[in-house]
Amino acid sequence: METHEWNPGALLELSGYYWKTCTLHAGVKLGVFTALGNERLTSKALAGRIGADDRALAMLLNALAAMGLLTKAGDTYSNTEAGKKFLSRESPQYLGHIIMHHHHLMFSWAELDRGIMTGKPVRSRASFADAEWRESFLLGMFNMAMSIAPQLTPLVDLKGRKHFLDMGGGPGTYAIHFCMQNPDLRATIFDLPTTRPFAEKTVAKFGLIDRIAFQEGNYLEDEVTGSYDVAWLSHILHGEGPEDCRMILKKAVAALEPGGLIMVHEFLLNNTLDGPIFPALFSLNMLLGTPRGQAYSEQDITDMLAECGIRDMRRLSFRGPNDSGIIAGIK
Repeated sequence: METHEWNPGALLELSGYYWKTCTLHAGVKLGVFTALGNERLTSKALAGRIGADDRALAMLLNALAAMGLLTKAGDTYSNTEAGKKFLSRESPQYLGHIIMHHHHLMFSWAELDRGIMTGKPVRSRASFADAEWRESFLLGMFNMAMSIAPQLTPLVDLKGRKHFLDMGGGPGTYAIHFCMQNPDLRATIFDLPTTRPFAEKTVAKFGLIDRIAFQEGNYLEDEVTGSYDVAWLSHILHGEGPEDCRMILKKAVAALEPGGLIMVHEFLLNNTLDGPIFPALFSLNMLLGTPRGQAYSEQDITDMLAECGIRDMRRLSFRGPNDSGIIAGIK
């Protein structure tokens, strides 16, 4: 549990923080950072470039400058290094997709009180939403995984292992990086048919089409075919309730050979469930978008794995952004 010195000023800042959030979202959605690129432009010139109202855009640019995301000199504006690196579509480290995913979630967060009263979701799941929502979700997950996977994969010893199951793997970012780290490893991505085109395009981009296959399926309804000695489940359990989590884990474990390694990557709550802050808030996000989803504690995950016959469980040393962690065990 985090502690704060709360006073009226701090409470009002927290209450109105969404003003900053919406300002960032508008800047990304309108392509302000991309349109500026490496140039220094007036609001009038930039308004002409993106088709916006000059007066209104100047207000947005001033607010972004006040937030430290743009710099202002006279009547001209330019990107900060962070703006160019993370908020311009021209950058390989662009975070705009996940920011737009957050934007799409905002209306449901405004209905949090209704979700609490009914205990039911107030929005549809991103993986089943319309094309724009699904694209921002998939590309956002890809962007986030691309920043984490290169740091994570060298920490996991897969020496001697041959077949990697990326369950609910989306574009297969982790399958790609584990295969790049382990030249003798091949992988199978198991996910919805709608994900397949994006996954195959991504795998081809990394030159791994001969080592990474795609198996269509819904892990709530379909069985995994094939035999594996590694199973990787990254950020899929939080979308389901405990009963379905057990079912998903049983399917993954059933596909593993004896001695196979299973790894669960999640935003992990502490065992008292009152922190860290991101997993605690993320649990509410799952309430708003899923019938039974939630964040889980390390004890929750290890208990479910033990029920599936997994032994020698441990939490790996890796700690990702927003308190993600990995629980590993052996069949």
